[in-house]
Amino acid sequence: MRLFRRSDEEGTSPEEAQAAPAPGERPLFAKLLILLALAAYAVAFVLENRKQVKVHFVLGGSRVSLIWLILLSLALGVLGGVLLSQFYRRRHRRH
Repeated sequence: MRLFRRSDEEGTSPEEAQAAPAPGERPLFAKLLILLALAAYAVAFVLENRKQVKVHFVLGGSRVSLIWLILLSLALGVLGGVLLSQFYRRRHRRH
């Protein structure tokens, strides 16, 4: 039976220290859960989009996995966005 409260400077007992997580553990645990969820989503995304599709180009065609078509479109979009932002910055820097 404890008659007096302990102050924070005196520390806690080993049982109390095990019960409460350290201040840095919760954000780390949350980050690990988010990383695990993203990895599971990426695996599910690849498995759902692995069927073959026919792609028609101007001079020919090809059969590729849908996931590669999605990733190619994403890469082309990012590259186009970066190039357009560079042109925009150059045009506005002169004025």
